[in-house]
This record gives sequence, C-alpha cells and structure tokens, in this order.
Amino acid sequence: MHVLPWPGIRQGAAVPSSRLINRNVVAERGRTSMRLEPELWDALAEICRRERQDINHMVRQIEANGRSGGRTSAVRVFVVAYFRSAANEAGHEAAAHGSLDRASLGHFAQQAA
Repeated sequence: MHVLPWPGIRQGAAVPSSRLINRNVVAERGRTSMRLEPELWDALAEICRRERQDINHMVRQIEANGRSGGRTSAVRVFVVAYFRSAANEAGHEAAAHGSLDRASLGHFAQQAA
C-alpha cells in the first residue's frame, strides 16, 4: 500500500493502532485535519490531478455540496461517487470483475437496508 505524496504538504501522521492517516487541509472554516485510509488519500490525490485542483479547493467544493455526516464522511462518499460515475461495463470487464445482473440489483439493495 502506497500513499502518494502531496506537493507542498508534509506526509500525514499515522494514527497509532489505526490505518488512518491524519493530514491538514484548509476547509471552509479554515485549517483542519482529516483522517482517511491510505487508499482514500491516494484516490483523492488522483481526483485532484485529474481535475487539476489542489486538495484544499477540492475539500471546500465537497463541503459546499452540504452532505450530512461531516467533512470526512462527505469526502469518502465523494471519492466513491466520482469513480463510480466513471465505471462502466467495459471497464469492469477489463478489470476482470463479474458482470452486473441488473435484475438482481434490487435484491442486493434490499439486503443492505
């Protein structure tokens, strides 16, 4: 597992007995810290590169969407939604994922509820 470096931002500190990495960001109300898994920091870094935005601007945009549950939760949901919107059947086939049976999709949603 590799956490990509952020230009101009020191490597975050690992939280003892946790996989979470703590990093400072400048959010809507000023400087604050966020704790995310290394994979989510990597995914957020990729999104920032793709969208040509720095992390602080990206976090402020995510916060402006007004999701309930707090900043860190909103970032996690945003990362999943970002990549999910780009996913398609051809990409899943290339990654050797199973095919999506749309008829059973409702069944999985009911089980999750």
